[in-house]
Amino acid sequence: MGKAKKIRVSKATGDGDRGQSLADQILEDKSIRQAGRVKVRTRKEDDDEFVDNKLSRKILQQARKQQEELEDEHGLKKKPTEKKTVSLGGSGAVGGASRGRSLQHGSDDEDEEVEETSDTDECYETIEVDEGDETALQMFMSKEPQVRRTLADIIQEKITEKQTEIRTQMSDNASVQMQELDERVVTMYKSIKQVLQRYRSGKLPKAFKIVPNLRNWEQILYLTEPDSWSAAAMYQATRIFVSNLNAKMAQRFFNLVLYPRIRDDIAEYKRLNFHLYMAVKKSLFKPAAFFKGILLPLCEAGDCTLREAVIVSSILSKNSIPMLHSAAAILKIAEMDYNGANSIFLRTLLDKKYALPYRVVDAIVFHFIRFMSDKRELPVLWHQCFLTFAQRYKEDISSEQKESLLELLRVHSHGLITPETRRELQHSKCRDQEAGEGGEPMAEASEMVLSDSD
Repeated sequence: MGKAKKIRVSKATGDGDRGQSLADQILEDKSIRQAGRVKVRTRKEDDDEFVDNKLSRKILQQARKQQEELEDEHGLKKKPTEKKTVSLGGSGAVGGASRGRSLQHGSDDEDEEVEETSDTDECYETIEVDEGDETALQMFMSKEPQVRRTLADIIQEKITEKQTEIRTQMSDNASVQMQELDERVVTMYKSIKQVLQRYRSGKLPKAFKIVPNLRNWEQILYLTEPDSWSAAAMYQATRIFVSNLNAKMAQRFFNLVLYPRIRDDIAEYKRLNFHLYMAVKKSLFKPAAFFKGILLPLCEAGDCTLREAVIVSSILSKNSIPMLHSAAAILKIAEMDYNGANSIFLRTLLDKKYALPYRVVDAIVFHFIRFMSDKRELPVLWHQCFLTFAQRYKEDISSEQKESLLELLRVHSHGLITPETRRELQHSKCRDQEAGEGGEPMAEASEMVLSDSD
């Protein structure tokens, strides 16, 4: 006999539910088990509320205290009220630029990039020029400095040429294409001139933004009288022209508009306006245009003052510049007639520790050897530049060049700097004594760039 089937007994009633359907069981509430406990989730009503002002103030105070403790621990604390002073006396420290003016910030155009906050937080450094250094530098200035030509001078020459040669086409090599302008265009840009004279912050007229895209942009720019622009307008104009012009056209803008403006500002106020300082910094986005439009003309002028050289060199030292452009600039400066500003610019570029090609190193060596027959007392800046070159590139010179430089130290010496320079040269290994044939670093690329710069 088979086993008898067991009858299932309900836990709730004990009755057998085998014969009942599922619907009947559900209706009788026999198969559904109710939960033993109900979870009640209580949410804080103030989760979405903001922290009150009092608590926020305490949090910020504690965070500020912790930051000051960390700065004290690592020695990074700065005094906001203390002005940094750069001395240009016997110690020869070459420092940053003069930046002591109050800043006025405003909202820029919506379609332009937002400036980094670090730019606006930079502080100026007071420059104290030693009278002895200034006098020594004037001895090496050119007696007949080059006449500065502004954009207005060039435009006036072209207008005169246009009047004398009526209805004749100008030469293809002419830098400014003179065109007959509509009276409405002339009136509009003369009204923009009034805006740029009083500009402090905010949006610029759209008609001014399209000037770099015009074929006769120099003629249009002349109508706005760049000499009368405010410093803030000059900075905004530099941003626009750097972004929209190629290197050659940007070089003309720097040389005809920005370069005379910064020299006039330094000569009048003995410091460079913050906005003009930022404009020069922005011009480094076109390195070739910056060197050909600002730095090299400043060296070739022959009357570059110590203050101008220090301010421009501080901008060079604080920004990254491609090696090939810097090498071309060093080569040009080394081949120029010497004035005191050359030493400042050379020292700043040499301190960047580029891997310079041998052609540039040789040019610097010949630059110093030329002073072998010079009977004048050389300034401290020259000795500092010589020391910097010996420290950075002592192993890139040949044995003959090394002997010539040591002989030069016997002719021109400085009590504190010359012994250090001689020690650097004597304890160095020349490039022709090194083991192996390393070859000239970056020879092919550097020769191409340096030949283009010629």
